[in-house]
Amino acid sequence: MAQREIAHKTNEITAFAPLLEDLHLAGVLITADAMHTQRAHARFLVEEKNADYLLVVKDHQPTLFSQLNALPWAEVPLAHVECDRGHGRTERRTIQILPAPDTITFPHAAQAFLIERYVTDLHDNPTSAVAVLGLTSRPAQHANPEQIATALREHWGIDNGLHYMRDVTFAEDASHVRTGSGPRIMASLRNLAIAVLRPAGYTNIAQGLRWASYSFDHPLTLLGIT
Repeated sequence: MAQREIAHKTNEITAFAPLLEDLHLAGVLITADAMHTQRAHARFLVEEKNADYLLVVKDHQPTLFSQLNALPWAEVPLAHVECDRGHGRTERRTIQILPAPDTITFPHAAQAFLIERYVTDLHDNPTSAVAVLGLTSRPAQHANPEQIATALREHWGIDNGLHYMRDVTFAEDASHVRTGSGPRIMASLRNLAIAVLRPAGYTNIAQGLRWASYSFDHPLTLLGIT
């Protein structure tokens, strides 16, 4: 829906509000990487865009992380459990959730959550465990544990899947287009290709690209250009 070029001497944090400013976000739940767990971002979404946030908290926010980590998670029952199997491994995800107490010093926090992921390799059987703490401004009556877990899983899927696709399928890291507006233009074209092929039924983008290359008419048909 939108993208913004990041200048060399800054980072994504400064581009957050400008990127979303022109989008209609009323009632939308926004997920973002941990670097965007910023108080200014939370206020911008809730107070200016009438949206909600779902953000993870890591140790780059030590005070907030400590506040969340100190909550009585051992006394909180599991609210939702998901299990998946594929690619030679099994994954079990659990979520615990609490109303955000007044001790949480983050704007508009309504619920705090703890998600734990246990991944077992079916070949040599080692199990890894990852715990993720986070906050959402959306209250319990509008976001139950399953919905929160699903939103975060879909965010991770988009983040990991899109990066992998652009790096591997499109060989973005190996591209020699590195100066001026070239990288931004090429990124836009790659995103366009992905966004057009997926609704056409291509879950495997590499397969879709091969199909599009077979005839000049194929990409034009997908784009509605006749």
